[in-house]
Amino acid sequence: MKKILYLIASAALLLTACGKEKQEVRLLYWNIQNGMWHDQDNNYDNFVQFVKEQDPDICVWCEAESRYRSYTATKMAGCEEAYLPYNWDLLARRYGHNYMVLAGKRDTFPQVVTSKYPLKTVKRINGNGDDIIVVHGAGQVEVEIGDKTLNLVTLHTWPQKYAYLAEDQEASKAEQGGDVFRSVEMKYICEETILQDKDAAKNNWIMLGDFNAISSIDNFHYGIAEDDKQFLVHNYVRNNTPYIDVIEKFYPGDFQPSTQSGRRIDMVYMTEPLFKTVKAARIIRDGYAESHRDTTFRNFCHPSDHYPVVVDMEF
Repeated sequence: MKKILYLIASAALLLTACGKEKQEVRLLYWNIQNGMWHDQDNNYDNFVQFVKEQDPDICVWCEAESRYRSYTATKMAGCEEAYLPYNWDLLARRYGHNYMVLAGKRDTFPQVVTSKYPLKTVKRINGNGDDIIVVHGAGQVEVEIGDKTLNLVTLHTWPQKYAYLAEDQEASKAEQGGDVFRSVEMKYICEETILQDKDAAKNNWIMLGDFNAISSIDNFHYGIAEDDKQFLVHNYVRNNTPYIDVIEKFYPGDFQPSTQSGRRIDMVYMTEPLFKTVKAARIIRDGYAESHRDTTFRNFCHPSDHYPVVVDMEF
């Protein structure tokens, strides 16, 4: 009997060990354009179903605030009408996430993180209050997965061709003021997060979001001058941080657009220890995520003007 009990206990320990050896974690990032304007009139049922089908463990949502009344360009009257971001905890529970934090927010284009794992907001990054403004805000969030801590940096940089608060917008466009402004935002965000960790290259860091900037690594597709200011944002990341561009590594020489307009501006960056856990990565451009422009309001798309990015990790 003792031998049988010993064998059962040994088998149980072996199964427990095996369970710990392989822990799959799926990350889903998506700029959902104006708080999923497309599906808010439908109680977000199609959106929730899509998320359930993807079954992510961690979600990062960009433009995570309701801004316009359904199928109109009429702005909502703030929290009196807007369901998001005030009710993200309720929406997240519908697709199985019990943890939620408002990661980055300065205006009405925040980022929200929801998760099956505990979350902690480390900081919100809005600028230095003087000469640097992070227009849509950024954030640093810790995700606790067992004995591992993931440092998650969310962002949404300035989208316009002219610099923020430029007095002469046309002149600023001509000087590519928007690209220069974004590069200042990017430098500041990195200085406030990963560059404060002297062992960052050995730790688990993720930076992801709508960068509103293209990467020089994709210039085989764009074919523009190598010194174009449009590359400033990602050149800074590539030259000054240990971050690795996940989609680039999984699709070398195979351009993967992340927007309906055909650009790749939504990125997921990881440090090497975390990148080594990645088993698959993809940008979803079909099914519910397939994007098309609204016939009346050309600045709006259904369901979004961006595509979701999914990354599968295995610890």
